Amino acid sequence: MKLFTTTAALFLSTGVAFAAGDMMQGVTASNQDVANGIVSAEKISAAQNGWMVVHRTNAEMKPGPVVGYAPIREGETMDVAAILTEPVKSGDMLMLMVHGEDGGNIVGNFEYTLGAKEDGPVKVDGKLVMTVITVE
Repeated sequence: MKLFTTTAALFLSTGVAFAAGDMMQGVTASNQDVANGIVSAEKISAAQNGWMVVHRTNAEMKPGPVVGYAPIREGETMDVAAILTEPVKSGDMLMLMVHGEDGGNIVGNFEYTLGAKEDGPVKVDGKLVMTVITVE
């Protein structure tokens, strides 16, 4: 029982989402110092090419403005680093989320703006594929 509880806690804390018949999709990232202007995910698993998008968030866990993004590949992408487009300070919460490469005008250009459908968030069973970190 302890192994099951530990495994379940690990999956919940790493933002892993999956659906029957889908590959396991998720974002694995830890709290980190971003003084170098970069935020990183250790691993991202995605069912399609797309983007790791960095949103501001807070205790309500709603995605806010985009403050960085980086391309990801279908399957597993290790050590994904996004350059932050504005200052982020210690204690800020960031949501690292998988977005698709769908509906935009130009493949390979990140075209999402908050609330738009172009290059929008990936959902599995209605839930965003993401994790939240706190900046150290």
